Amino acid sequence: MNTKLTAKRFRVRKPETVEPLPPRKAAPADLPGEMLFEPRDDGFGAQSFLPPDPAARVQAGKPAPAPTAAGTDLEAIKREGLTGRQLRLARRLAQKHNLPATSDFDAVRLLRKAGIDPFQRASLLELIGGGAGGGDDEPPNSGTRALAPVPGDGVRLPQTIKPIQVPSTEVRAEQNHAADIMRIQRDLAKRRRRKAALLALRLFFFVGLPTLLAGFYYYFVATPLYAAKTEFVIQQSSSVASGGAGGLGGLLSGTGFATSQDSITVQGYLQSRDAMLRLDKDLGYRAHFSDPAVDPVQRLSPDATQEAAYKSYSRNIHISYDPSEGLIRMEVLATDPAKAVDFSQALISYAEEQVDELTLRMREDQMKGARDTYENAEQEMLDAQRRVVELQEKYKVLSSEVEVQLITTQITQLDTQLTADRLSLQQMQSNANPNRARMDPLVRRIAAMEAEVASLRSKLTETTGGGESLAVVQGELLVAQADVQTRQLLLAQSLQAMEAARVEANRQVRYLSVSVSPVPPDEAAYPRAFENTMVALLIFGGIYLMISMTVAILREQATA
Repeated sequence: MNTKLTAKRFRVRKPETVEPLPPRKAAPADLPGEMLFEPRDDGFGAQSFLPPDPAARVQAGKPAPAPTAAGTDLEAIKREGLTGRQLRLARRLAQKHNLPATSDFDAVRLLRKAGIDPFQRASLLELIGGGAGGGDDEPPNSGTRALAPVPGDGVRLPQTIKPIQVPSTEVRAEQNHAADIMRIQRDLAKRRRRKAALLALRLFFFVGLPTLLAGFYYYFVATPLYAAKTEFVIQQSSSVASGGAGGLGGLLSGTGFATSQDSITVQGYLQSRDAMLRLDKDLGYRAHFSDPAVDPVQRLSPDATQEAAYKSYSRNIHISYDPSEGLIRMEVLATDPAKAVDFSQALISYAEEQVDELTLRMREDQMKGARDTYENAEQEMLDAQRRVVELQEKYKVLSSEVEVQLITTQITQLDTQLTADRLSLQQMQSNANPNRARMDPLVRRIAAMEAEVASLRSKLTETTGGGESLAVVQGELLVAQADVQTRQLLLAQSLQAMEAARVEANRQVRYLSVSVSPVPPDEAAYPRAFENTMVALLIFGGIYLMISMTVAILREQATA
């Protein structure tokens, strides 16, 4: 990191106290300087740094003892063939005496220059007694740099010695903070990997495995089903509907909205238990789907209940209604193509019967009321006519008006003749000597004519012992004839009403017209393995998502 941090921004950790190591025990005085302690092997062992000449390399297997004369020339020291252990001892001894040695060979030179033999026993004991570490132990933060190769040898040793550099408090705080951040990041990454692994495991068990089972069923176990598709429409008679309907009904008479209620009713009937029972009774629906060749999921047990059979019927009979076009679409599934067509034709016949029964009661009620009214009017008209005939037979009068006219005519003729005879009688009486032979017959004639006129007039208005007067007869006949005319008018109106009811009943008639007839399919339409498998994946994924979200919300509410 190149950022500059201060001790105020970070909490500086207190340096941990390090317990000092126990001092090593001094070795016996009779042991050589090389055996005073057993340092750890640093990879160099007792290998000596030999001069480049071949003669010195031959003697490399047996390192020469330390020279007694202290040489102060670096080149001479390098040619002495000192081992790595000896050079490290010389470096530590130079550090102990605070000699500014720049390399191991320079440490040997400075020690010898100061009169100290680094390879003597006393010097080694002094180094050990002064608290120096083991042969391989190096002080912390020694600041050793690059290792330079010895000429003619492939072994590298530290050649440069620099003062110890201790990091400052800010640097140590920054390093500790960076270390904490790295540790937290590693912990978070570890947790994410663990959670991702657990999530993948849960998804496999709760989503992937059920989806695989569903796909296996659809691809290898499910029984193929053949679909027979049918389309039909319910409509009215165009001529009757267009001629008898008016207003809003006339506007909708040519569309599917005029028969939408009937179409919905037929759809509901075909999806009902009644249609399923009729289909089972006529064509053996339950026996067809109880065949052992059907897979266990779709198979009906022989002793299945009516509800189980209806669930199977609902799965295999698909009926939909399109209100915009007025079409009813039906899809019938069966394990055999011919059986699917038979089921479709049977359901179409049931639909036709249902369409006829929908308006049959309404048409019968309308026609029955009109027919009863007409029959009653006709019977009453006949009764009135019979009353007139009875009056005519009773009074022996065909027509009261004719009888009155006849009697009036007779009275008029008699009055005219009577007036003429009276004038003749007055003329005879005006003579002084009237002729009695002529006058007496004339007088008797006038009296007879007056009696006849009086008798005729009494027939018109007076009731005699022989029967009712002509006025009573005429009154009864007129009432009876008026009743006949009224009943005839009512009969005509009833006939007109019955004709209107017949027209309305004909307008209520519905016709089922099949636009697409069922045809035996040559390929199974179900199951749709891929689509159903994808749907199962979405369903199981949605269920898992809902359950996990519910558990997370409940856990959050519980811990809040």
